[in-house]
Amino acid sequence: MHIHFNGAARTVTGSQYLLEANGARILIECGLFQGRRAETYERNHNFRFDPARLDAVLLSHAHIDHSGNLPNLVKQGYAGPIYATPATADLADIMLRDSGHIQEADVLFVNKRRAERGEPPVEPLYTERDAARVAPLFRPQEYDHPFEVAAGVTAEFIEAGHILGSAAIRLEVREGSRVTRLWFSGDIGRRDLPLLRDPVLPSDADYLMMECTYGDKPHRDPVKAHLEFHQVVLRTARRGGKVIVPAFAVGRTQELVYSLHLMAVAGTLRVPVYVDSPLALQATKIFERHPECYDEQTLQFIRLGKHPALSFEGLRYIQTVEESKALNERAEPMVIISASGMAEAGRILHHLKNNIEDPKNTILIVGWQAPYTLGRRLAEREQTVRIYGETYSVRAEVVTIGGLSAHAGQDLLTEYAAALNGRARGIILVHGEERAANALREKLSAAGIRRVVYPEPFTSLEL
Repeated sequence: MHIHFNGAARTVTGSQYLLEANGARILIECGLFQGRRAETYERNHNFRFDPARLDAVLLSHAHIDHSGNLPNLVKQGYAGPIYATPATADLADIMLRDSGHIQEADVLFVNKRRAERGEPPVEPLYTERDAARVAPLFRPQEYDHPFEVAAGVTAEFIEAGHILGSAAIRLEVREGSRVTRLWFSGDIGRRDLPLLRDPVLPSDADYLMMECTYGDKPHRDPVKAHLEFHQVVLRTARRGGKVIVPAFAVGRTQELVYSLHLMAVAGTLRVPVYVDSPLALQATKIFERHPECYDEQTLQFIRLGKHPALSFEGLRYIQTVEESKALNERAEPMVIISASGMAEAGRILHHLKNNIEDPKNTILIVGWQAPYTLGRRLAEREQTVRIYGETYSVRAEVVTIGGLSAHAGQDLLTEYAAALNGRARGIILVHGEERAANALREKLSAAGIRRVVYPEPFTSLEL
């Protein structure tokens, strides 16, 4: 059995791992790589394998850095099954269509500028029509029910607690008389987050392949992080500014809306809140369809005829482009939550360019930002940034709140690995930058866990 690390190796973007066993070729994740523009297109467009020769795809969850290159995979010849939980299949469908739409719209905008400079037009990686071809390939599988992926290979989805429908993937591979169990963590969530069940720790695995995004950072209490979020909103409102939040439309947006709902119930939220993402509204409707993913507190809300992520007085979901543009013509205080989460595409770019040079405003970064993205540049407090080819001075206040992350911090990552009680033959760290991985390796070593590898991009391991 071999694993090829084609994405999210020594970085946190573009998850993609090719498993070869029993003559079968199984792709685990098919995410979009995000980074420098030229490198991004090149890496996303060119697979290091023939998509048509794959036997199956396994998808841990719907975030674009894990699912976003599926349309390109299908476009280049893949026609086999894509296994995911039911909620992930539903979310991935709308997210991939939205991704195709955004890529088409952004290319249209960029090509206008390129035409003005006499430069040739560029093409989108894939279109909304390409993305629509993915949905018929989904084969939804319930949590905790093993299913056959290929000859001698079974898989099982287990709660990961990261976003709606997210799962770890437990694989059992039979090669002759040899049985190997691989536990792939996907993105590991956190305990006591709103809406979702807690992540399940691994068990009965020979190898653990796990993310290490925050391997160098123990997270603060989510309650304290949400209180800090409330303080940012109040502080910005007092000086008459807008809070601009780049946020993934699925998961993070619902969590932020829930937090603002608590402010509204407490009577401390006195500014309007706009979720400027048609995708977020669609995602919230999908949340309603999948109560099997909720924690007990959220189920209690439902039993009382409420839902923490749907609506409250003062919240409005923006759908049309005209409504979105109108927000930038208004001067009064407000909160705008808009995609994408790393500020690389979509309506958030227009909100940033219209508000970034006003010191009354706040740009709030609430999650990990990939290198070379606009979100990373803002998080690193660069004084000037480029948006749609134009240079802007960053005069707005920039605030980062790491405690709002839906990823496990160092403490839970250590507990996750230690759950195997040293029985694992090896632990493979992926989906993390070098600093985070090295810090986690030290933490694991101190806990007596030493069989840890951190593979280079585009290398392979034999298990």
